[in-house]
Amino acid sequence: MNLSCLIVEDEPLARNLMTEYVKKVPYLKLVDACSSPLAAMEILRKESIDLLFLDIQMPEITGISLLKALQKKPMVILTTAYSEYALEGYELDVIDYLLKPITFERFLRAVEKASQRNAVPPPVVMMEGKSSESIQPFIFVKDGTKIVKVRWDDILYVEGLKDYVTIHTKQQKVVTLQRLKTLEEQLPVDKFIRIHNSFIVAVEAIEVIHKGEVQIGNALIPISDTYRKTFKEFIERNQMQ
Repeated sequence: MNLSCLIVEDEPLARNLMTEYVKKVPYLKLVDACSSPLAAMEILRKESIDLLFLDIQMPEITGISLLKALQKKPMVILTTAYSEYALEGYELDVIDYLLKPITFERFLRAVEKASQRNAVPPPVVMMEGKSSESIQPFIFVKDGTKIVKVRWDDILYVEGLKDYVTIHTKQQKVVTLQRLKTLEEQLPVDKFIRIHNSFIVAVEAIEVIHKGEVQIGNALIPISDTYRKTFKEFIERNQMQ
């Protein structure tokens, strides 16, 4: 899905650089690039903007002041040369905070976060605590520019790293921009169990349980102290059945 963008940046060189970056990304559509927050407010009143690239330090009013003044807010990525504004920006629920000078790689990571938030949700809302009998047997996740259908029964384990998760399936690895906790809330509780801050495993995929790890295929996945008791109780319940 394309995202319509507005760049608000008073420095010409920085504005031109952001314009070049936006034009490199196929799913970004640049509506305008302006140098003034007041001009930006006029554009926002007239145009439908999905994503706002907003500089903080500008004449007339700051980007933070502009953001607070907007009644209908698009997704926002803040840009600035000053790191001290980061906390206030995140409190305003911005997508990301880019510190100048901005590389294209860092720009692209921020844009992917916006794209992920804007992605079409799965057709079924899967609530925490649901069993596999009460939800659809699959999930749709975004992998780069693709949306991939992943069936629960194909998942071996899920690995989390900061804002990304890697879903290891029988056929492939799918890397998607979201937190492990978010994905965990969508997994059926009778098929998956968390054994580490960074790992969730499919119960049926577990082949061997060692003292401090489980084996799934050639992968040895650690059981952390935080989840050891819960995992042990789960295994004992299944041994009794």
